[in-house]
Amino acid sequence: MTQAAAEQETLHADMWFDPACPWAWITSRWLVEVEKVRPVKVRWRVMSLGVLNEGRDLPQDYKENIERGWATVRVCIAAEERFGSQVLGGLYTALGTRFHNKAEPQTEETLRAALADADLPEDLAEAGRSDEYDKALRLSHGKAMELVGEDVGTPVIQVEGVSFFGPVVSPTPRGEDAGKLWDGVRLVAGTDGFFELKRTRTREPAFD
Repeated sequence: MTQAAAEQETLHADMWFDPACPWAWITSRWLVEVEKVRPVKVRWRVMSLGVLNEGRDLPQDYKENIERGWATVRVCIAAEERFGSQVLGGLYTALGTRFHNKAEPQTEETLRAALADADLPEDLAEAGRSDEYDKALRLSHGKAMELVGEDVGTPVIQVEGVSFFGPVVSPTPRGEDAGKLWDGVRLVAGTDGFFELKRTRTREPAFD
């Protein structure tokens, strides 16, 4: 196999998401752009801000948002259990578009509409009112934490066997700009002992 051919082999990127997180949403849209300009296939996984923040002292409004988010991640896990992980990408797109781009509330009505958008049965929304899928949810979330440690949040991505929190970016890089960021992520992922780059955020999440 030539070097050029090897470079064109499809790589897999795994991303753990909570649909309620606006920063994870932008990261996910970046990865969707990357799929268009690089030989990359994203595999979607579920994590939970609810699980992540259990036992933490949080502002009341943030705590209320997290409580509302339990239903959404439960529905995602229920969809995965019933139809396989391949449905998560479409469901996340439907949920994120409604939550973030359209600013719709995290209600069962919105969940049902997003399920319909993703061509999934609306009765999956009932999983949001049950703890039936919490064990599977915690296992999925726990895998992300196992990879990156407990002092991070969402999103978590894994690239060529190396896992990170982030990248956190706003707005979504598009086209070749998305590809260049991907190239940079691969570069640091391939650097032995690389752990962190960070600066204070000076922008709000921008959904375009």
